[in-house]
Amino acid sequence: MTVPALAASAPHARHSGRPVHPTVFSGSPVKDAYTRLTEVFPELRIEELGPADALPADGGWVPAAALAAGGPALDAFLAWDDAQVVEDYGQRARPDVVASFGLHRYAWPACLLITVPWFLHRRVPRLPAEQVSHHRAEGRWAVRVEEFACLPDDPAATLPGARTVPDEEALRAEVRDAVAEHLAPVLGGFGPRMRRRGRALWGMATDEIVEGLWYIADLVGEEPRGMRELEALLPGATKPYVGTPGFRTLTGPQGESLPTRDRASCCLFYTLRPEDTCVTCPRTGDEERVTRLCAAPST
Repeated sequence: MTVPALAASAPHARHSGRPVHPTVFSGSPVKDAYTRLTEVFPELRIEELGPADALPADGGWVPAAALAAGGPALDAFLAWDDAQVVEDYGQRARPDVVASFGLHRYAWPACLLITVPWFLHRRVPRLPAEQVSHHRAEGRWAVRVEEFACLPDDPAATLPGARTVPDEEALRAEVRDAVAEHLAPVLGGFGPRMRRRGRALWGMATDEIVEGLWYIADLVGEEPRGMRELEALLPGATKPYVGTPGFRTLTGPQGESLPTRDRASCCLFYTLRPEDTCVTCPRTGDEERVTRLCAAPST
């Protein structure tokens, strides 16, 4: 499974310290983080809903709760993936592979709705499935943030819905809980369409958290910090998640360091192209990884 294409015009503002709060406080705990996310990754656009705004549910929009229900909305959602596989690879995929692709394409950006505000500004929105809708054809998300966690010194701590926690580890626990709260019902909807249950599904969730934030951290010029943050977030004993981020470093032909990782789950892309495994797949040997990482365009 490939990562979404990089935006050619993505700005890179590098700093290496602790995340900072926005200079101008917007009145929303997540607005500045979502704006920055769209700046570096324009394929993903996020609209915040007010208390009186209806969650969009037609015209191409699908509420997360409808996917969790596993009925006609999920059928229509996966029909898009089925057609996309035929268009891209000239063959049909197994139904469980289609479901795996569809879940990946939903969960990868869905996790960013929670992890990016935490990474950039140390704010963790609660986004249960009932408060999120997705328009996949346009890369749009609609979210209603009614509650969020933050540290005591955050200026957003005075906002309605704010809940302060004492330290960084408590905030990491909030990230894990918030992602699990959102994904658990969605995994329940997708699960019967897949040959995966329980641990395997949460291994996939672990990969979506790690690969999504790792990618965005690189786009904002903070890949090393992103890797450190993810290792602290998922140290390996944080159920329901499975394993650690699995980061390790290879050495290139010129002695350069090449960060890589081993996935906790399989994306099943090999069922379409057995000779072309993902670069983070445990099936992909280190020699092949070095070759492909050196050939990859710089971000």
